[in-house]
Amino acid sequence: MDELVRWLGVQLDADKARAAQWHDLECSIHEHQEGGLLKAVAALEVYGEVPGAVCDCGGPARVLREIDAGRQLLALHLPTPYQDEGDRWPGCTTCSWRDEMDDLQVRYPCKTVRLLALPYADRPGYREEWRP
Repeated sequence: MDELVRWLGVQLDADKARAAQWHDLECSIHEHQEGGLLKAVAALEVYGEVPGAVCDCGGPARVLREIDAGRQLLALHLPTPYQDEGDRWPGCTTCSWRDEMDDLQVRYPCKTVRLLALPYADRPGYREEWRP
C-alpha cells in the first residue's frame, strides 16, 4: 500500500509545480461585496486588467501551505517499520495499536492517509480501494 503514498507524493509535487507558476488572478471564483451583498464572481470581473492586482483568496501561497501540511501529515502516518509474522500489511505508526489479543488494529494506509488522497480521486492512477 506504499503505492498510495508514492502516488500522493506525485500529486502534491504536481500541485506545487502548478502553484509556483500560478498568478493570483487565475483563481476562478472569489467573494465580492457589491451593494452590501456578498456574491461569487470571476476574479477578472472584480479586478479587470489592473496590473499588479492581487486577489485576497491566498492563491498560490495558500496552496503551497496546504501541500506542506499534507506532507507533514504523511510524515506522521508512515507504515510501521516491521510486519508481524503472517501479517500481510504493516500498521500505521500513529494510528495503529494492539488489542488485548495482541492483534494489530488499523492497517496501513490508515484513514488519515486515505483522506489526504481523496481530493485527488479524479486524477489518473487513483484506485477505488484507497477510498476511505
